[in-house]
Amino acid sequence: MDYTQILIKPLISEKATTMKEVANQIAFYVHPDANKIEIRKAVEKAFGVKVEGVNVVKRRARARTRFGRTVGTMSGFKKAYVTLAEGEKIELFEGV
Repeated sequence: MDYTQILIKPLISEKATTMKEVANQIAFYVHPDANKIEIRKAVEKAFGVKVEGVNVVKRRARARTRFGRTVGTMSGFKKAYVTLAEGEKIELFEGV
């Protein structure tokens, strides 16, 4: 897989922003079939930074219920928390 297919989009939330400032970690939605090694190589190639570690969280799809009846589904996804090496930085929206 090409790195443009592995990294879907960065996760922008309050928790992700705090992790970026405190622990130097960036969160991404990634392709469900991507593993840690592929995610590491994709981030290093896309942003030109050194990656120290990758943690992956996978959420399965669930049925959405209302009054005991299934009314739809909530899609599943895979997130990767990428820890950058000391002194490395990815600027996603700074200066906008």
